[in-house]
Amino acid sequence: MNIPFLDEIARRRTFGIVSHPDAGKTTLTEKLLLFGGAIQVAGAVKAKKATRHATSDFMEIERQRGISVATSVMGFEYGGFKINLLDTPGHEDFCEDTYRTLTAVDSALMVIDAAKGVEAQTFKLLDVCRMRHTPVMTFINKMDRETQEPLGLLDEIEQRLNMTICPITWPIGSGKSFKGVYKLLTNEVVLYRPHATHQAEDAVVIRGVMDPTLDKMVGDDLANLLRDEVALIQGVTVPFDQVAYESGQLTPVFFGCALNNFGVKELLDFFIHHAPPPQPRETDRRLVLPNESQFSGFVFKIHANIDPKHRDRIAFVRICSGTFERNQKVLNVASNKIIRCANPTAFMAQEKDIIDVAYPGDIVGLHDTGSLKIGDTLSEGELIQFKGIPHFSPELFRACINLNPLKTKQLQKGLLQLCEEGVAQLFTLYDGRKVIGTVGALQFEVIQYRLEHEYGAQCRFDALGFVKACWVVPQAGESLDRLMGARRVQMATDVAGRMVYMAQTRWGLDRDRDEFKEVEFKNVSDG
Repeated sequence: MNIPFLDEIARRRTFGIVSHPDAGKTTLTEKLLLFGGAIQVAGAVKAKKATRHATSDFMEIERQRGISVATSVMGFEYGGFKINLLDTPGHEDFCEDTYRTLTAVDSALMVIDAAKGVEAQTFKLLDVCRMRHTPVMTFINKMDRETQEPLGLLDEIEQRLNMTICPITWPIGSGKSFKGVYKLLTNEVVLYRPHATHQAEDAVVIRGVMDPTLDKMVGDDLANLLRDEVALIQGVTVPFDQVAYESGQLTPVFFGCALNNFGVKELLDFFIHHAPPPQPRETDRRLVLPNESQFSGFVFKIHANIDPKHRDRIAFVRICSGTFERNQKVLNVASNKIIRCANPTAFMAQEKDIIDVAYPGDIVGLHDTGSLKIGDTLSEGELIQFKGIPHFSPELFRACINLNPLKTKQLQKGLLQLCEEGVAQLFTLYDGRKVIGTVGALQFEVIQYRLEHEYGAQCRFDALGFVKACWVVPQAGESLDRLMGARRVQMATDVAGRMVYMAQTRWGLDRDRDEFKEVEFKNVSDG
């Protein structure tokens, strides 16, 4: 049965999961996939000797460390909706990948550890969501462990993240006494079953907090506490407001335990009906609407060697408007070249399936030989540019030293491809030296590991005396000549040929900003 174009758009939900490391983000991703029937058995993320690993962590270094270092894209069907889920890195050293991914989603899901509350990386990521007015839902995880007081957690979210909170479910106890959740909108209690691997459809449901069955099942003390807390939160919190949620001012809150798959179904059922469908996108010329007939999209991520055996390079494209079809010819606006999309793919982490058609909100993978870059706009001919995906100013710099001269070509190719992926940024100094810049130290370890295991090249990284890289742009009617003459040893170019100033000290950067007022020193390059 062919579903009409507008209906296809309306049933799509594209979102990213964000959190501080170890909040349970990847585990929650697995459980969402279980409910969608996309996988049958979740990966044992925490088991060091497990033969199965998290579906969304497909790089070997991710499996060894138990963390996500690259964004994974997964699609599945649930309740008549097509859900595109992007699991992002939580570690702050890989935040740039997460920032770029947030440009490709229509909403976000924030995961918070119930014991730790709002952590530093959560705060930073929510800042990005607020800048883009991205709607956010909140899942407070690990309720089966000792936690902070739920009311205190809500207050912390509201105060630290400056968002109005609206509980949709409420916990009954915590830690060893965790008994389940109360669904405020439907006046139902769902009881928790420890060690369950899949929340059954016939889960015990009690109709209302006043039902005497509640006292029998959870005990008088917890039942009375729940009644008191429900009365309190209904008096001090605001009702759910769809408009406030979609504008990023209000976050619906759910409690649960992702590891045991509890509270996830309530979240998913609410999500599909309230999260926004594909939204309009800003370009340099106009607003592009998803229901337009002409295809358009942009590249927000590139990944080489998803399957190391095949040396494949995939460009991840967010479709913004129109219908995308297999073998379609599209214009890469940046290079003004026509490319043919012979075998577009849809993703289940590292598993890829050839697709014949995709719609706004979908994420497709295009096999790429190096012609596509992060931030490129694809269209059916219109010369538009979607607002740039940011490249952030790195603060850690290393010279890459080749340890095997026989592998020079492999090293150069690997560095270029990894930098094109956005893992790091590559700069060339005036004397020809190559400089790798990152926003986090762990990125160097990932680069070193992938160079050796994917390209057969070994290297070491030596520290350089730079503390900041800034893109330099002359003010109207001015030039870079005076800066180039005075600071030549600190000047470099990035892979796109843009001029970059390499600061040796913070004080020196402030001094040169004052001295060379005809030049703008930018901390972010918009691709």
